[in-house]
Amino acid sequence: MILIISGTNRPNSITLKVAKLYQQLLTAREQASEILDLQDLPLDFASPNLYKRELYSQEFLALRERVAAVQKIVFIVPEYNCSYPGVLKAFIDGLEYPDALRRKKGALVGLSTGGQGGNIALSHLTDVLHYCGLHLLAQKPRFPYIHKHMQEGQFTNALYRQLLEEQIEEFLSF
Repeated sequence: MILIISGTNRPNSITLKVAKLYQQLLTAREQASEILDLQDLPLDFASPNLYKRELYSQEFLALRERVAAVQKIVFIVPEYNCSYPGVLKAFIDGLEYPDALRRKKGALVGLSTGGQGGNIALSHLTDVLHYCGLHLLAQKPRFPYIHKHMQEGQFTNALYRQLLEEQIEEFLSF
């Protein structure tokens, strides 16, 4: 089972559309996957409760358990203010440390409405995930101007789809 994390809690995000496309491509390869959408985080998860396990809501504990149960994780990461979304950082901070990510395998996909494709966001997130012990696939496709290259949940740019499919092939054997 591969867990695909849609790295924002923004409603109607392109990030979630790319996560669903990733899942479709995995399904076409008969690979089981599920999406963890950060929109499903409980509203109070980032309160001081984040630092006291005994105060975690049942909803947040269930999301943590989903991460704990898998060995492979794909992060679909939009670029916000030259980095990745704070809600994604807070979610990672709320995972069981060090066991939630240590010795597992991960892949990153970067998105931006600008010309960098999330390059700096992926760099920042890579540092955090390495600290947490997640082994990351070196191939990290980045998709600049994503809003111009998606229609009806599919890429309109053939290169974008090719890069995603190439990453998936590598990730399945990683």
